Amino acid sequence: MPLTPTATRELLAGLGHRPKRSLGQNFLVDGNIVRKSLELAQVAPGDTVVEIGPGLGTLTEALLEAGAEVWAVERDAALAGHLRATLAAKYPQAFKLLEDDAVECPLAALPPERAAAGDFKIVANLPYAISTPWMDAVLSGPLPARMVLMLQQEAAQRYAAQPGTKQFGAISIFLQAACNIAPGHRVSSACFYPRPEVGSHLLHLVRKPEPIVFQPEAKAIIRTLFQQRRKQLGALLRGRLASDDAAWLAGLLARHGLSPLSRPEDVPVAAWVELSALICVKSTS
Repeated sequence: MPLTPTATRELLAGLGHRPKRSLGQNFLVDGNIVRKSLELAQVAPGDTVVEIGPGLGTLTEALLEAGAEVWAVERDAALAGHLRATLAAKYPQAFKLLEDDAVECPLAALPPERAAAGDFKIVANLPYAISTPWMDAVLSGPLPARMVLMLQQEAAQRYAAQPGTKQFGAISIFLQAACNIAPGHRVSSACFYPRPEVGSHLLHLVRKPEPIVFQPEAKAIIRTLFQQRRKQLGALLRGRLASDDAAWLAGLLARHGLSPLSRPEDVPVAAWVELSALICVKSTS
């Protein structure tokens, strides 16, 4: 069962540890949210689950008790020591803990051959400070079958944003090309200790039958274009496409009800998939 706020404070005091804002350390203290996370992820005995920032191990222990094998990465040395002394000792075969940076090790050292099989899941109370760079690393593949991620509400809105909105950006494109967004769950700030200043959201992602993973060159170009998101796409691409590609670009955009005068934030994911293939070829030719 999750620790109460009082028990969490006492355990942290006993460890001589103060929550670090720089690492986004807000510890989950609501059992209903833990159960909802496992329910959305459809965790079953024998599942392989990657967890990011397990902290005091509340979600981790629930995953282990459900019969999952958990591969976790924790950057904080004090918390990693606590996890080794408790959960690693209790579940020596099922709990694999890596003390490292989750952005550098987004799948917690899950063996490459097992990651490539694509039958693992990610369930995490994701540290807010690393949510976007970590997500970008995960979306470079191999992709999990399902992800249930506790995120700051603003981050969840950005990932799920639709074209034509201010929140829509490069990370929205990369995520939505690879995953379908299933119904999630809003989470009150009262479910954490210390209590964050903003609300959170359980983002529920399911890998598409034919996911698209953008190549590094395409991702870099798309990010660059969104740095000037208010400029017209035709003007932004003028130096990246040959003159004989102008008609192709106009045709592509027209199929989506747009024109070269449209801005990057107006272009839907499907069009970005087509467009990225061309601009990468032109950039490397």
